[in-house]
Amino acid sequence: MVKQDHIFHYNHPFELEAGGKLSGFQLKYTTLGQLNRERDNVIWVIHALTGSSDFTDWWKDLFTTGGPFDPRHHFIVCANTLGGCYGSTGPLSVNPDTGKNYFHDFPQFTNRDVVASFDLLRQHLGLEKINTLIGPSLGGQQAMEWAITQPSVFENLILIATNAQHSPWGIAFNEAQRMAIEADQTWKENDARAGLEGMKAARAIGMISYRAHDGFEKTQSEKTNDKVDGFRAASYQRYQGQKLANRFNAFTYWLLSKAMDSHHVGRGKTSVEDALKQIKAKTLVVGIQTDCLFPVVEQRYLAEHINQASLKIISSDFGHDGFLVEFEIFKKIVSEFLTKETVAIP
Repeated sequence: MVKQDHIFHYNHPFELEAGGKLSGFQLKYTTLGQLNRERDNVIWVIHALTGSSDFTDWWKDLFTTGGPFDPRHHFIVCANTLGGCYGSTGPLSVNPDTGKNYFHDFPQFTNRDVVASFDLLRQHLGLEKINTLIGPSLGGQQAMEWAITQPSVFENLILIATNAQHSPWGIAFNEAQRMAIEADQTWKENDARAGLEGMKAARAIGMISYRAHDGFEKTQSEKTNDKVDGFRAASYQRYQGQKLANRFNAFTYWLLSKAMDSHHVGRGKTSVEDALKQIKAKTLVVGIQTDCLFPVVEQRYLAEHINQASLKIISSDFGHDGFLVEFEIFKKIVSEFLTKETVAIP
């Protein structure tokens, strides 16, 4: 099956929850497989914070022949988030109202705004039903919001290492990363490379929350006993900062971390619990035992308050990033969930 990239243009004013607006936007999205005659074989993937619409790049094992989302049988869609830097309208895009790049003038947005843009794309594609909506981390937050705002659209929902509202712990991690970006003297500039050195430090901070102690022990321990400097763990942190700087920008990093902070499905509703009860899809919630950023207590809460929800906890040495590492166990869990008629909360 041929993977294809597309651009969806929305040429109308787009009001944002925080009070700003865009005069229009575009979303880059990637598809794989073919829509069947009944139009009931759609799998919609939502990427995490620094992901792109190319789900085969960061999650390819789920979308191969014989996998749970086999492109021979499914039509798979993933859109780069609003505010992103992989083809969707973001802070490096040209503001049509001024003819200049947005940079610091890009308006703040929330997960609900991102979901609203995704739903406009869904309508553009003529998709009345989505068989399965799946997202990890920030993508899981957005998937949850979408399943609440459009409950009749989704048959299955898979939420991975995510939460119903972002925790003070998670917000503190994100603020520390933004402080690192602010400390970069170039951050105030209107330039694509503004804040890039600060973002490297921010990514290093983030890596501590994405991984776990045992994973660092296994992969970054020294091979000798005589070092006093130049440790593997230190070089790994710098490598991860540079790796992100090669493909991302500080503006998008800043804005998406803010969107994550604002995540609260109960905002404007009676309660978080009532919001979660609006989800009609059969739901699988996946947690990672060593996740310190989205601890399993948050996934247990989701499974307790979403109707038709089941909970699976994965053992991994890699913390939050376990959803990118533990492919075999994750494939097995997803396959079992999709083939079961009913599920129950453990």
